[in-house]
Amino acid sequence: MNAITTQTPDNSRARLEHLAELSQRLLERAKARGATQAEVSCSEETGLNVNVRMGAVETVESNRDRGIGVTVYFGKRKGSASTADLREESLDATVEQACAIARYTEDDDAAGLADPELMAREFPDLDLWHPWTVDADRAVDLALACEAAGRDANPKIENSDGASVGTGESLSVYANSHGFVGRERDTQHSIGCALIAGQGDGMQRDGWYSSGLAYADLETPEAIGKRAAERTVARLQPRSLPTGEYPVLFAAEIARSLIGHLLGAVSGGALYRRASFLLDHAGKQIFPSWFSIEEQPLLRRGLRSSPFDAEGVATRTSPLVQDGVLQRYVLGSYSARKLGLQTTANAGGVYNLKVAANAGGFESLIGGMARGLLVTELMGQGINAVTGDYSRGAAGFWVENGVIAYPVDGITIAGNLKQMFANIEAVGSDVDPRSHIKVGSILIGKMMVAGEE
Repeated sequence: MNAITTQTPDNSRARLEHLAELSQRLLERAKARGATQAEVSCSEETGLNVNVRMGAVETVESNRDRGIGVTVYFGKRKGSASTADLREESLDATVEQACAIARYTEDDDAAGLADPELMAREFPDLDLWHPWTVDADRAVDLALACEAAGRDANPKIENSDGASVGTGESLSVYANSHGFVGRERDTQHSIGCALIAGQGDGMQRDGWYSSGLAYADLETPEAIGKRAAERTVARLQPRSLPTGEYPVLFAAEIARSLIGHLLGAVSGGALYRRASFLLDHAGKQIFPSWFSIEEQPLLRRGLRSSPFDAEGVATRTSPLVQDGVLQRYVLGSYSARKLGLQTTANAGGVYNLKVAANAGGFESLIGGMARGLLVTELMGQGINAVTGDYSRGAAGFWVENGVIAYPVDGITIAGNLKQMFANIEAVGSDVDPRSHIKVGSILIGKMMVAGEE
């Protein structure tokens, strides 16, 4: 895509260096107060967000935020404090407050920085910095064009929930008393639209959005508006379904929620609290033998790429699931120590997951399913993290003879996540690019669907 931009000098590297120098001063102050270890996080974020509705501007917001977080350790006692005020007296007070908190906390054997030998030593350019210097007037024009394209696409579009354009830049530095200093800068841009079709009790709402690190990666505003209209109109006059067991295809944008449930279950916090349905499952098969997930933190232009995690530990490409077998958990150093394990460089979360496909695109999956339910929306939070029991409201489409027959709504899908994982029959190649979890549509061979009696 091309867009009119106002060019301004890029001083991001100088601002990063300023944050790095600030972090070093804070570490020195913590050491001077007797801290045996310390870590500092400094961040600066700027952004612009506009919202329009029915051809009129609703909001224009410009933000500039910063934050300083200081954590100190006195042996195994930990204290943390934060501030957004960069005045010297405020910085001194923040360090002193963190030290005071640490002196009054109990010892925690798992507390402390990650091991020094695990710190990242290499910092490749991962192509994450693509600023889009767009002014508010231009952003409003793009949002209006997006909404207009959607409203004009079909006469059944009766109303709008609006369109939005957002752009943001983030600079961050993490430093600790091991001598580690890590600098990161990234950008994020998005355009979205939500529309309403029909009237009264027959109204349906849907939308579409596009996001990416670079403006050139986004779909055009007109394409986003038209797709929002298509999705909204397709939902008109939904039916329910007879209660029964059916194949269920989770559309790609919904399928990543299943991977999210896996991540929650194998995260260190859930495991050491014994609040996971996958306790003691490392090394066990929980998916079909063809299923695999790889973490790719060093992926160029990945939505969540980084050479180090939130503790400075070097990240690396590694399997999470291979041949259906869970290879490891998702751990930072604290949860790893609680479990008697070593960090997996996942303090702060996972970094770009790729779920391997074993099937073709979306149309191929629909045709192969022949008859069943396509889920395009989930409602509610009916997940039991301890047992894996799964029950959520759903909407989507009924598939008959390998083609979409009609929209459905007012149904509930239910199962158990362990059984659902084991019953995955296909992962499509239709990856949704808008997430750091890269997965196509997922077909589960059989689930209970509760609709009309």
